[in-house]
Amino acid sequence: MAALSIPLSQNGFSRSFYSAKRPQLISPLAPSLAPITCRAAVDGAEPKESLSPCKHIGTVACGLLAVWTLTNTTPVIAATQRLPPLSTEPNRCERAFVGNTIGQANGVYDKPIDLRFCDYTNDKSQLKGKSLAAALMSEAKFDGADLSEVVMSKAYAVGASFKGVDFSNAVLDRVNFGKANLQGALFKNTVLSGSTFDDAQLQDAVFEDTIIGYIDLQKLCVNPTISPEGRAELGCR
Repeated sequence: MAALSIPLSQNGFSRSFYSAKRPQLISPLAPSLAPITCRAAVDGAEPKESLSPCKHIGTVACGLLAVWTLTNTTPVIAATQRLPPLSTEPNRCERAFVGNTIGQANGVYDKPIDLRFCDYTNDKSQLKGKSLAAALMSEAKFDGADLSEVVMSKAYAVGASFKGVDFSNAVLDRVNFGKANLQGALFKNTVLSGSTFDDAQLQDAVFEDTIIGYIDLQKLCVNPTISPEGRAELGCR
């Protein structure tokens, strides 16, 4: 007999919402991968627990579920992870104006979008509402651009510049904003759950009705560049 036990919070999928002037908080799932325990037993014997890959035929289902768990808890690309070579596609920067034709919340795409080192300064019309899921944006410039309603799930934006960008109603979950310049950015009714802002510049950034997980909020509030007004909007303590 094979069994699988995965400890999960009883209200891991519940949401609690705060006043309109403060961010909406999503109760967090575990910040690290959920421990997976496989139990296998032969008739008449005591079950044995193992954290290693299940070796019995009866535990195939356990292995499949373990793969599902890892897939659905994959974090954004780490800043130290090796990135693919820069695309040699002649019009790769223009692909942002089309976006991913398949890419949605899980960062699935028909073809990767490489926007590294591209310049979209003050673009007010061609980026709005586009799907840029899992896009590579490091060192790109979006200063003054309108990125409202964009979907940037799992995007890698380390070192990019978003000064004064309008992110209203955008989905920015699991985005790596490490060392990005977000001075004066507008996050109004923006989904920020799972995104990281390590060493990002957030002076004068506006956080209004943002949707963010409790643990993510705690990490964001550590950033010393957030203005007192921004900290009040976020509910930082």
